[in-house]
Amino acid sequence: MKRLGQFLPLAVLAAVVVIALASGVTRFLNLDALRENEAGLRAFIDQNLILALAAFVGIYAVATAISLPGATILTLAGGYLFGTWVGGSATVIGATLGAIGIFYAVGTSLGAALRAKAEASGGRLKAVIDGVQQGAFGYILTLRLIPVVPFWFVNVAAALAGTPIRAYVAATFVGIIPATFIFSGIGAGIGTMVAEGGSPNLGVIFEPHILGPLIALALLALGTTLYRNMRRKKDKPL
Repeated sequence: MKRLGQFLPLAVLAAVVVIALASGVTRFLNLDALRENEAGLRAFIDQNLILALAAFVGIYAVATAISLPGATILTLAGGYLFGTWVGGSATVIGATLGAIGIFYAVGTSLGAALRAKAEASGGRLKAVIDGVQQGAFGYILTLRLIPVVPFWFVNVAAALAGTPIRAYVAATFVGIIPATFIFSGIGAGIGTMVAEGGSPNLGVIFEPHILGPLIALALLALGTTLYRNMRRKKDKPL
């Protein structure tokens, strides 16, 4: 019975995935759907701001937990509907909650089996696991700031590495802030662009004035991790 309980979080997550795909909700994760439903959404938000924010956070958390395609569109929608700062904050909270969900789902169910498979294969997953174990907060923070590894992949690796939950949550929360608010800011200006028949230029994140600070933050986090590792080795008794 206890063993079955360990798989409950994963079973719930799988059920949510099936329901989400069967409902066809993914067809609403595009700019056209946002534009077509704008009037109704804004009317609801004006009358029920707190409820609307709670619903957005919940939707984003679920989308993150099940790795639903369209996270960028949701981030843009948050900025578009709630503004850069409120929408960005709601997105950060939702994404962090979703990351915690998949972290627990993997860690409590398939953790041992996946970890053994990763160790045997010696592939990318093992490399990320090893990096997390060497410095959980700094390594995860670096991967969140510069997402060279998919978001869900980091969640799984962190769970398999046995990352302390506080370090995982803190690194995730802080690490996703810069890119989230950049996209939320783009979303805040989406109304004018959509009205003119255009679409937001998502490639703006790769512009030097935006990508540069992100890389600098990532290098700072990586440097902190390397420094701590060096100090740990230096202080280790011979």
